[in-house]
Amino acid sequence: MRIVAGTLRSRQLKSLKGLALRPTSDRLRETLFNILGARVEGSRFLDLFAGSGAIGIEAISRGAVSAVFVESHSAAVRLIRANLASLGIESGARVIAAEVAAAIRTLEKLPDTAFDFIFLDPPYAEEKQYEGTLRALEKSLLAGESTIVIAEHRKAFELPASLGALERVRILHQGDAALSFYRKRLPQNNLSRAI
Repeated sequence: MRIVAGTLRSRQLKSLKGLALRPTSDRLRETLFNILGARVEGSRFLDLFAGSGAIGIEAISRGAVSAVFVESHSAAVRLIRANLASLGIESGARVIAAEVAAAIRTLEKLPDTAFDFIFLDPPYAEEKQYEGTLRALEKSLLAGESTIVIAEHRKAFELPASLGALERVRILHQGDAALSFYRKRLPQNNLSRAI
């Protein structure tokens, strides 16, 4: 597993052995960041169910000013910290060792709560985590009007087109995986914003 582009391009990332983690493939990560494009530069990035930290680290490599990594499994938390240390990332990264719901509540108490991008990639087997997390984000200050929420999921598992004020504005399939992009719905007199 490697960093695809940016200041840390081609640097290797460690992962856990076996099937304990299912990291986002290099190809899917490249596709995701090609879609997000120059908007990543100077952005604030939230990586939920962070696993190896590959998504948030890719964001930092591409110019994000900060990335918060949320992970509840202790082995994965150690892995994220090891990846950050091996790459020399000392500022702009924060690791929160907690369940996602608790981390959302913690982050909401901080100033400057809204993130530019929120990425979530729960274990594919835990399908209920998707809707629960999206519903929590829909009500949360972490997702502002300009926030793009991205969920990685199995292609065969269809996420809702909308959840309250969150509406899916794009879906992309690649191999067995899919990326669903959500934004908060604007007031009725404005058009929905695509990505």
